Amino acid sequence: MIFLESIIGQFTMAQGNGTTVTEFILAGFTDHPELQVALFLIFLVIYVLTLLGNLGMIALIWRDSRFHTPMYLLLSNLSLVDLGYSSSIAPRVLVSFSRESKAISYAGCAAQLYFFFAFATMESFLLAVMAYDRYVAICNPLLYRLIMSKRSCACLLASSYMAGVANATMFTSCTFQLSFCGPNVINHYFCDVLPLMRLSCTDTHTNEMLLSTFAGFIQLTTILIILFSYLYITAAILRIRSSEGRHKAFSTCASHLTAVAVFYGTTFFIYLRPSSTSSLEQDQVISVFYTVVIPMLNPLIYSLRNKEVKDSLGRMLERRKFSQRLR
Repeated sequence: MIFLESIIGQFTMAQGNGTTVTEFILAGFTDHPELQVALFLIFLVIYVLTLLGNLGMIALIWRDSRFHTPMYLLLSNLSLVDLGYSSSIAPRVLVSFSRESKAISYAGCAAQLYFFFAFATMESFLLAVMAYDRYVAICNPLLYRLIMSKRSCACLLASSYMAGVANATMFTSCTFQLSFCGPNVINHYFCDVLPLMRLSCTDTHTNEMLLSTFAGFIQLTTILIILFSYLYITAAILRIRSSEGRHKAFSTCASHLTAVAVFYGTTFFIYLRPSSTSSLEQDQVISVFYTVVIPMLNPLIYSLRNKEVKDSLGRMLERRKFSQRLR
């Protein structure tokens, strides 16, 4: 991580003309010590649950051969991305709560922005790929194994990861080409692009247009894939005669729809609304939800709403209890 920060820092410092700022100060949530202790404990619990939930989901999928299918392969990658997504924000927030200095180096800020954008973009595309997977499974079940072959899954996953890297590289380089002459206090709890642009001493109109255009394009493209997939899925489900069959088909999509609604609802609100309508307090609350809470919720959504996952978890816990009794 330190090596990556130094590489990004050298690149961004070389790009930024007239930049005199060498570090930023993250304003965080509050200066009251008693509230910082409470917030530290809340974030720590959420982050630990995120690690346990997503690592547990990955281990469960790879351990149980019945989950070696395209749907669960995509789900394990979503858990992996959620781990990176949360880890790019939460550890730094915990550090800022536990010490008086809230400074973050120029390179560290660039690295945090890079990884945040990379994992957020990957999550958007993975959710779209998962919607396509459900479309193929329900609308073309006889061709499912052919269309969603190992090669196809690998290509779709590679495309999602490459899109994340490309988007993060573009936004990070564009943001840190701006000049930062001071002040250096970021009115946020992490290095996000909008608070950073407000600190720049150069014109940010082009960057704002790029952010709106590319963020809008990514969100629109992925949400259209999801929307059209579910339009076809809904039509196919309605053609099923038995209510039991319709319920079973819909239950395979319910977890994914919940995750999509939670993720896109918050990101649309943050990045695609007019900047004149935003407020610091409102932005922070919503940002906490999609940067820290959503990565914790995803494994819960998929485990609580998925009978196969619940059954597998139950069997695994029973085996563990039985092995402990034998000891």
